[in-house]
Amino acid sequence: MKRDFLTLLDFSAEETEALLNRSAELKSGKDSSACPLIGKSIGLLFDKASTRTRISFQAGIYQLGAQAIYINANEIQLGRGETIEDTAKVLSRYLHAIVIRTFAHDIIERFAKNSAMSVINGLTDLHHPCQTLADLMTIKEKKGRLKGVRLAYIGDGNNVANSLIEASLMTGISLALACPEGYEPDRKIYEKARSGEADVKLMTSPEDAVKGADVLYTDVWVSMGQEETSDTKKKLFKDFQINRPLLSLAKPDAIVMHCLPAHRGEEITDDVIDSPQSVVFDQAENRLHTQKALLETLLK
Repeated sequence: MKRDFLTLLDFSAEETEALLNRSAELKSGKDSSACPLIGKSIGLLFDKASTRTRISFQAGIYQLGAQAIYINANEIQLGRGETIEDTAKVLSRYLHAIVIRTFAHDIIERFAKNSAMSVINGLTDLHHPCQTLADLMTIKEKKGRLKGVRLAYIGDGNNVANSLIEASLMTGISLALACPEGYEPDRKIYEKARSGEADVKLMTSPEDAVKGADVLYTDVWVSMGQEETSDTKKKLFKDFQINRPLLSLAKPDAIVMHCLPAHRGEEITDDVIDSPQSVVFDQAENRLHTQKALLETLLK
């Protein structure tokens, strides 16, 4: 029976732990000569530009012995009016799985409902679960655990923030999110996590969020597709920057994370992202390892 990975909660806590352990094995070089997905074809259907998601998936698919087929949505019949449902049914006859990077989360849900192959969420406006798998792997690498780690997220309550909330529910991470009023994470996702007794708090003060934090995390203020809000958001978010004074309020051994690309001088300063406390490039590398483990889990 096919399985999809549209949100982090499509896997159980136990399955996620096993996936993270397998990611660490893959990173260490264990089974580096194995090609468990040889003969399989995996599509990459992208509506949005990408660096890390596209390249890490393409490289990982090749390393697992499969072939990646990049699909620009505007270059297939989907761009000329063919329905999402028909596209899903047709591509299911050719491919073993597909990674979709798009805008509205409803698009990927409709695709998965009509697909006979596994569908992986490479990013939607509501969720970014593949990024969060890499985030969890990075935190576990650097801190040795997940449960009880204090993570402060500063900035826009976007898809990354939503998936981090689900990660808190699943792993026991203590999460404080500091967002400007009106830019909080999705209310339903937040309330579901709270009802599940996740240690998640919403606030408007970055200083309060980072006090005693083990991890500081931020993302761009203006996501793809929201460029028309750029000037307004830059004014509203000017105090939601990870800089040296803010970092000094966290634990002395706190690490700094960013899902990239970074707009240096906006949500994060050069002296922080380039500091020894920054793990953003380890975090980016871990996209490769966690996605390989994810593909193995779904397709072996």
